[in-house]
Amino acid sequence: MLWLLALHIVSLIIWTASALYVPVLVAVQMQKNSQFMQHPAGMGSVARLVFTHISSPAAVISIIAGTLTFVVGDILIFWLLVKLTLVSFLVVFHACLGLLITRMEKNETCNLIMYSWMLFAALAVCMLIILGVVLMKPAEPSILPWTL
Repeated sequence: MLWLLALHIVSLIIWTASALYVPVLVAVQMQKNSQFMQHPAGMGSVARLVFTHISSPAAVISIIAGTLTFVVGDILIFWLLVKLTLVSFLVVFHACLGLLITRMEKNETCNLIMYSWMLFAALAVCMLIILGVVLMKPAEPSILPWTL
C-alpha cells in the first residue's frame, strides 16, 4: 500500500505542477505574437503538449492511485471525503484548461489572458486548500446529522 501512496504523491506533484504551468503558457503565448511562439501547421501548441502528454496522464494516475490507497486500506474518514470533494473541483479546473487551450488555438483571444490568470489562481487556491486539509486532517464536526 505504501507504493500506491508514493505513486499517488509523485503523480500528484507532476499533475499540479504541469496544470499550473499550462495557464502561464497560454497567457505568455497570447502576449507574444512572435514567430517563435507560433506552432507549425498541423501541430498543437506547447500548452496542448503539456496538457495532453504530461498533465492529463499524471492526473489519471494520481486519481487512480489515490483511490486505490484508501480502498485497499479500507479507510473512510471525514477529512478524506472533504479532500475527494475538493479534488472534484480540481478535476473541473483541469477540464477548463482544455477549454482554454482550445480557445487559444482557435484564436478566440477575447479576455483569454484574464481567464488564464483566473484559472491559475483557482487551481492554486484549490491545491492549497487540499494540501491544508491533508496536513491538518480535520475531525468530523459534531453538527453533521450523520456519522461515518
